[in-house]
Amino acid sequence: MASTTSPTLVELKNLTFGYGERVILDDISLSVPRGKVTALMGASGGGKTTILRLIGGQNRAQSGELLFDGQDVGTFDQKALYAARRRMGMLFQFGALFADLSVFENVAFPLREHTDLPEALIRDIVLMKLNAVGLRGARDLMPSDLSGGMARRIALARAIALDPELVMYDEPFSGLDPISLGTAARLIRQLNDSMGLTSIFVSHELEQTFAIADHVIILANGKIATQGTPEQVRQSTDPLVYQYVNALSDGPVRFHYPGPTVAQDFGVEASS
Repeated sequence: MASTTSPTLVELKNLTFGYGERVILDDISLSVPRGKVTALMGASGGGKTTILRLIGGQNRAQSGELLFDGQDVGTFDQKALYAARRRMGMLFQFGALFADLSVFENVAFPLREHTDLPEALIRDIVLMKLNAVGLRGARDLMPSDLSGGMARRIALARAIALDPELVMYDEPFSGLDPISLGTAARLIRQLNDSMGLTSIFVSHELEQTFAIADHVIILANGKIATQGTPEQVRQSTDPLVYQYVNALSDGPVRFHYPGPTVAQDFGVEASS
């Protein structure tokens, strides 16, 4: 049973991770508050999805600790890691539904994989989860019959099938039309509050992210550029954060990739 004494469910302590000589996360420390919605933001390649993979144990930190409910995921053997993963739900980018399984079977999959529940109970749980995302009537459809927004909602129903404590979302708003995007954002907030979840999501979508998040963390250059409530992040005077939040094309993140000057490339002599 999960501890209820700590206000933090996930914590990174002086964690470093990279691929080869390329450092992605450089001695970072952060906390994910229990029962809240936390957003990971920042430029592409900044390590946001990497943090989700570290939490789930797909990657292991090269140094430092990643604590899930007070225990270091990096020290888990296979049995302990699988036990921890049963307390987590994951919504992959674009849903990642099984193409050859119906909507019902997609949501039932984790229940059949991780429990010995009778089929009658599995049916009731699947229909309840589909009802929570507004798609109980779509139970017999195949993934190929779904719109992008519907597929993302089915994937969310699958992610919460086992009543996890932590749900992670990798780019839940990517590629959605405004209606589907707004629906997805409201579902993340509503399900977090109604089910008593802790939610972490990776996003580049500023408006909806700031509307539903309790805590925002912006990563840059392997470090934490800033973190706090959405309003605190908006008020940040850090030049990189200001550029990101205001969607400016130039700033600390340059529009032009470093290279020779125009004069050097085109052989133009500097005017006297």
